[in-house]
Amino acid sequence: MIFKAVGDGRPYPDHGLVTPKQWAEVAPRQVRLDELVTTKGTLNLDNLLSEDSTFYGDLFAHVVQWRGVMYLEDGLHRAVRAALHQRPILHARVLVIETAGRDDRTGETTE
Repeated sequence: MIFKAVGDGRPYPDHGLVTPKQWAEVAPRQVRLDELVTTKGTLNLDNLLSEDSTFYGDLFAHVVQWRGVMYLEDGLHRAVRAALHQRPILHARVLVIETAGRDDRTGETTE
């Protein structure tokens, strides 16, 4: 299996990083593909096959780590390309969210 799981949506709270400039403040590091849970269930084939798909955006994928799980928020096409080239590692900006509050899915208080 390429990824730890294939998800559909973002289970973590809103982190507020929207612009490339905001994400650029998060240092990139290597992550293993088999540790990632995707937040998209489908991949746009145009993005995967485009020669300049990374030309206009961030060179690194965006990953959010929440409750010990790493979610691939942006850069699914980069991750699939890495897998197709038999590379188990992806360079990504990893934002770690550590929040306390209410879990909107269960209504329980989190630590």
